[in-house]
Amino acid sequence: MRISRTSVALGALAAVLIGAGLPALGQDRPESILPPGFGDPVTAPTAAPAPGATPRPSASATAAPVAPDDSLPTPAASGTPEAAATVDPAALARYEMPEYARRSLAQVGPVGLAEGGMAPGAFGRENGVYLETLMRRLDTPIASRWLAIGLRRALVSRLDTPRGVNGADFAAERAWLLLRMGEAPSARGVVQYVDADNYTPKLYEMALQTALANGDPAALCSAADGGAALRRERGWILAQAMCAGLAGQPAKAQALISSARSSGLATGIDLLFAQKVAGSGAKGQQAVTIEWNSVDRLTAWRFGLAMATGAEIPDALYGTVTPNVIAWRALSPALTAKARATAAEQAAVRGVFSNAALVDLYGAIDADEDQSGAEVGIARDLRTAYTADVPTRLDTLKNLWDEPKTADGRFARLILTARAAARIPLDAQGADIDRLVAAMLTAGLDRAAMRWHDKAPAYGDAWAMLALADPDPATLSYADVRRYSPAGGDSLKRQMLFAGMAGLGRLSAADISRGASALDVPIGAQNAWTNAISHAAMAHEPATVMLLAGIGMQTRLWRGVSPVALYHIVTALRAVGREGEARMIAAEAIARL
Repeated sequence: MRISRTSVALGALAAVLIGAGLPALGQDRPESILPPGFGDPVTAPTAAPAPGATPRPSASATAAPVAPDDSLPTPAASGTPEAAATVDPAALARYEMPEYARRSLAQVGPVGLAEGGMAPGAFGRENGVYLETLMRRLDTPIASRWLAIGLRRALVSRLDTPRGVNGADFAAERAWLLLRMGEAPSARGVVQYVDADNYTPKLYEMALQTALANGDPAALCSAADGGAALRRERGWILAQAMCAGLAGQPAKAQALISSARSSGLATGIDLLFAQKVAGSGAKGQQAVTIEWNSVDRLTAWRFGLAMATGAEIPDALYGTVTPNVIAWRALSPALTAKARATAAEQAAVRGVFSNAALVDLYGAIDADEDQSGAEVGIARDLRTAYTADVPTRLDTLKNLWDEPKTADGRFARLILTARAAARIPLDAQGADIDRLVAAMLTAGLDRAAMRWHDKAPAYGDAWAMLALADPDPATLSYADVRRYSPAGGDSLKRQMLFAGMAGLGRLSAADISRGASALDVPIGAQNAWTNAISHAAMAHEPATVMLLAGIGMQTRLWRGVSPVALYHIVTALRAVGREGEARMIAAEAIARL
């Protein structure tokens, strides 16, 4: 039995979970995408926890729910007493920040419960080393847009630091996963929630990464001296130079850059970018020209400083990066709306951009004085989809949906048109109900979509999506699932409908048993992953469930997700009170296949 239809087998995953503590599906540490020397890991013995942190017990004193700790990979070090004594940021911070304003590492995260975050105990009593390693090894992007949104919510929430880890280190792991998901501003929020005097080597590395992902070198200035003193690494040395320039100290900036050049610490375009940033501050008098001719790949350093200085990155270099960097581009305020449009549609598919954000982006393009380019045509069509007569709106929606050549591109257009679709009246003639419903559900407009329940062809795709998304469900049977006639006759869609309905508790126990056998969906089979997510659900740990659900969907294509995995994910989310996400994920399976 497989957890996905990719190269990752469920049996193989179970074997790794049992034998090594966690699935070896990703990197053992944050794998830097900077040039050599930037963001290299710090090898050091573990320091005592910073004030306010959860004490770190020995490996023998803790146990992960799936395997003993002695089978887990060793987490990255959190610092050294010698390094802390050299930097001594705590003493300086006490002069800058009164004790009552300082944050404890016992609870970290920028989004509180009142702002829509999860409850502080959302990771329950799970071992922190276990959770860190799950995060580090989760291979992004994940298939489900709705699951990515839910996982982001968990990672940015103000959560209790789990037992066995330093709070700053745990924040670093959360930020690194958010960066790999494309969520650059969210990652920066997690890093910046930790006071500078509590930074560990791992969090210093994430401070560098998040500043670059956001195109914001000024964000490094509060940590540059501490990072450089902790480890004489070129990223932080050049950060000191840039920050000196930004602070109006050109002589100091130039001295540091000259030293880096003469020592061979940095060369080429990476050094030129640092020089350009330093020269952009007050009293800066240097004009630096950036040439990309000899550059064969885009790194986080080059991306971040190009965004900061307005240097245009050749389109070909974006072909050398992973999807998370495309999402960083979509979120960059340094670029025009038109320059971000294509990236924003890709980011929307991954859950980084919402319908509202996409509509705002195309609204800005429509209002721009420059009315050339394909993006302007899309913006005009979107306006027509809202404002024209009903037949014209329907034709325009179909044109927007049909234009992209890829499945992801077509799904992005459903996201873009979600609220335009919700404005179509029920008596519209010739409406494409399947795609109207799918579009509305991309934005969570379940009540608006349910208006079409009586209009949707019986046992078609719209019927199936509405059966899964219905917030007030009617009782269905396996016979209804069997009658479902998916577009194109795709048998996987019928399996997904069954898995979703069973996970949402909308089929009787007898029908679940019958369907599992008839459709070859062995939902009763157990392995380490199913046991882990079931344990987290029973312990009512929504953040742990979200993280393990991501492990079960770490494939770019929905066709790589098995119905068995969908069943367990939907079941677990419903058990921890996240039924809204569970319904949307189940309906998304029908829309995306």
